[in-house]
Amino acid sequence: MDFRQLERFLAVVDHGGFHRAAEALYVAQPSLSQSIKQLERELGDALFHRVGRGVVLTEAGRALVEPARAVVHTLRLAIESVEAVHGLRTGRLEITAMPSQAIAPLAGVISRFTAEYPGVRVVVRAGATADQVVEAVRTGRTELGLLAGVRLPQRPGVGLHPVARQRFVVVTSAGGPFPAGARVGPDDLSGLRVIAGQTGTGMRAVVDELIRSGVELTIAVETEHREAILPLVLARSGIAVLADSWRETAERAGAVVVDLDPPVHLEVAYVSHAGGLGPAARMFLRMATDQER
Repeated sequence: MDFRQLERFLAVVDHGGFHRAAEALYVAQPSLSQSIKQLERELGDALFHRVGRGVVLTEAGRALVEPARAVVHTLRLAIESVEAVHGLRTGRLEITAMPSQAIAPLAGVISRFTAEYPGVRVVVRAGATADQVVEAVRTGRTELGLLAGVRLPQRPGVGLHPVARQRFVVVTSAGGPFPAGARVGPDDLSGLRVIAGQTGTGMRAVVDELIRSGVELTIAVETEHREAILPLVLARSGIAVLADSWRETAERAGAVVVDLDPPVHLEVAYVSHAGGLGPAARMFLRMATDQER
């Protein structure tokens, strides 16, 4: 068993099949399949059930995932540390981020980081909820994560690095119920229809709490696609409660953005793998946390 076999095994797990994993690894699919077959022979057990073009982990495969991630993570740290002896000239950094925080603060930090280290490729992966971000980092799929929540999740296996607070705002269509610059309280929202995010997101937590407190909000649309919320608002399907990082984008699109009063905030934090970070991830996290001080 070697590093490459484990890396290829995890690629098949993460991409849900051999074809997509081969594309992600830039290898021929027969070569990838041969590596997995060799690994299965060495372990004496099948790792995947083949289902159509996809795969499902066997019990043995499920048992291998976390140990494989730990081994691959440790070896990557070692390789990256040696390569960084003469500076961060090359490399790859993967970050899982929630959509609103990918706008801010992540975009600004990436801009600074890539300007200073142009040879390092930054890959941003999507995590719809804080739990998805934590799980991506905890299992080693990415070294860093960026999440937000009304309360930050505390989980074993990861470190939290708070960097910001973002205020929630109400976004409406032009000519909607509120003038630009208004401050609206919970009672002002009664009787309105709202475009809500999925359960597990900060925006959904605020909407649910308003409803529990007696505000007569009607969820008109529930969507996992964050990019669909603003078009739905502009089409007058309802209002939305979004993080303040959306303000500039919403106003440029012609929406009206008003503040909630009393204010409700999102806590924003980076998440790091408890097993340590490679040089690129360490430098990125240092930039991210220094920027917010």
